[in-house]
Amino acid sequence: MPGLAVGHASDPEAATGCTVVLGPFRAAVDIRGLASGTRQLDSLSPSHLTPNVDALLLTGGSAYGLAAADGVARWLEERGRGFATPAGPVAIVPTAVVYDLTTGRADRRPDAAMGRAACETASRTPVREGRVGVGSGATVGKLRGASSAMPGGVGCWAVSCGDHLVAALVVVNAFGDVLSADGEIIAGARGEDGEFIDTQAYLREHDPPPRFAEEAGANTTLAVVATDWPLDRTGLQAVARQAMNAIVRRTAPANTQFDGDIVFAVSTGEPQVARGPSETLRLGLCAEWALEEAVERAVTGR
Repeated sequence: MPGLAVGHASDPEAATGCTVVLGPFRAAVDIRGLASGTRQLDSLSPSHLTPNVDALLLTGGSAYGLAAADGVARWLEERGRGFATPAGPVAIVPTAVVYDLTTGRADRRPDAAMGRAACETASRTPVREGRVGVGSGATVGKLRGASSAMPGGVGCWAVSCGDHLVAALVVVNAFGDVLSADGEIIAGARGEDGEFIDTQAYLREHDPPPRFAEEAGANTTLAVVATDWPLDRTGLQAVARQAMNAIVRRTAPANTQFDGDIVFAVSTGEPQVARGPSETLRLGLCAEWALEEAVERAVTGR
């Protein structure tokens, strides 16, 4: 995507990491999950003073991992990048977290050094997928706890939308199962026999299994959809809302009390004229399509 660079930093032993998307760019957000962990998302409001953000950070480590944003902000400040103030540039780095503390070592979380490391590795080359960066400790299908879950990770995909490009990056760390385009479970909670349980159907028909309340909060799917289409932040909000349908369609259940599902939408194009709702809808549908494919790639590795 022109104007963007993506970098990962990973701690394989601790099974955690972070992923940064460097700009600057305009951005908006849609939050549906009820267990989100975030920092500086108010900067994405259409009425906020700052017209752009300098980076987005997706990180593991739950709320502790928000500290990684300090390293990203300092890295940007050292390069003179940020919102201009009398005292110098102030880097604007909205951040969201996934919970991965029970996958590896809970005492090692992304910190400022790891946020800086992600910036140092950022490039415009194709993004690495799988259990890397923020996806290092991701899992899916946690109805029966970590023992019956499957690996999640980072996935990416891009599609054309007229003369423009729409790309998606996602980390899938969902409570629910991940579905194919035809609705079949491709990763999720498994029973004693190793077969998929079908989390959604199970919870409609049964009480939650033992220890459910203790372990259910270790989830969240985070996504970034990006385009060079010249949208303002109001238009980007509509795109983010539309793209969220991909998470609803491809994870079941989604947007639960135990997930912090968030979609960011960003644009690197310079807005010249106001875009009509039909154009915004078209772009949103392309973003939804790209994000669906990215969700599947996050768990299939293809």
